[in-house]
Amino acid sequence: MSDVDAVGRLRVVAAGLRAPLFAEARIGLPFERVWGVVADLEGELPHLISFVREFRVAAGDSERKAAVAVDVVGLRGDFDVRLAPGWCLMQSRLVTMGMAAVADGDGTLFAVCGALRPAALGPVQRAYRRMLGARRARAFFSEVERRAALR
Repeated sequence: MSDVDAVGRLRVVAAGLRAPLFAEARIGLPFERVWGVVADLEGELPHLISFVREFRVAAGDSERKAAVAVDVVGLRGDFDVRLAPGWCLMQSRLVTMGMAAVADGDGTLFAVCGALRPAALGPVQRAYRRMLGARRARAFFSEVERRAALR
């Protein structure tokens, strides 16, 4: 059996979630710079996701962390975060979001995935995929690349 890299692993997660948002892109910057942005959840996530005002991660060196997201209207959500080099999976009771990256020559193959967890919200997810999914993914990749270029 062949090894699956982090991006391939996120593809599997997205398929299992029937995620309305899953996209991959090659970013022409080294893995360390791209992942430096992605792994800085507190400092960067509010810049990468327009509806997140604040993302606080509990201190510690563990790959599994607790976090609290605050959206632009002040609603809070508790998240379980798994963060390791090239892999980030964040889950609340309503949302799952994942990011993965692998070195690709002198650049980085980067992927993002997002899904609502309650099965009853399936129709909302399908509508989101059709109307906004590709545009949101492009905007996300562009902002990751822009912020990584500043590092």
